[in-house]
Amino acid sequence: MKATAKTTLRPVPSPDTAARVDAIDWSRAIADLDTQGCAVLKSLLTPDQCRTLAALYPDDAHFRSRIVMGRHGFGRGEYKYFNYPLPDLIAELRPRLYARLVGLANRWNETMGIDIRYPDRHEAFLARCHDAGQKRPTPLLLQYHEGDYNCLHQDLYGEHVFPLQVAILLSEPGRDFEGGEFVLTEQRPRMQSRAEVVPLAQGDAVAFAVHHRPVQGTRGFYRVNLRHGVSRLRSGKRHTVGVIFHDAK
Repeated sequence: MKATAKTTLRPVPSPDTAARVDAIDWSRAIADLDTQGCAVLKSLLTPDQCRTLAALYPDDAHFRSRIVMGRHGFGRGEYKYFNYPLPDLIAELRPRLYARLVGLANRWNETMGIDIRYPDRHEAFLARCHDAGQKRPTPLLLQYHEGDYNCLHQDLYGEHVFPLQVAILLSEPGRDFEGGEFVLTEQRPRMQSRAEVVPLAQGDAVAFAVHHRPVQGTRGFYRVNLRHGVSRLRSGKRHTVGVIFHDAK
């Protein structure tokens, strides 16, 4: 991918980024993740922050690679992986969101009999990824036009996987686009799959399970497998930021 000169357009870190994360009802979010596998984080970003992040898409200098979904059978649309250093706003959000989710991640692993535990600080977890050769940043910016969609998938990039991730809607439904709903499916053993459609407003985020999560059954806990995607965009243009906490090989 040919890089262009960097523009002066950069997400400006908001002094209330920490306050916005702290203002989320995390008790409700953790409960929703436990019961549904996903949780809406309302008004995580301001409209101005959303527009500024979306406006980065044409400038290849911010990104390490571009993926056209149709070439790989992923759906229709495209996305770009950010390069290090990440835009300031994403670099601020990533460790703050991780800190809010790491306790749940460790509890889920304990419940599912998985020996892996995650350190309290995101920096320490990234060091674990990098020591294993997973050094490429995974936060990404997705762009959809009319008729585009994202097939159900999981964002697994190597041996070290943090079991939760966050997607932030940057565009305004009803004004910028129609359709394009976030969809989560849950494959339950010996049962039919369950689908969850998550309505989001501009600046809202959805936290969700990357791979699997524990569910209470009549004989104890069992694992369910999750995939996520985006339904067909009926009109307009839609941008989303994906915040993935593990890096890739």
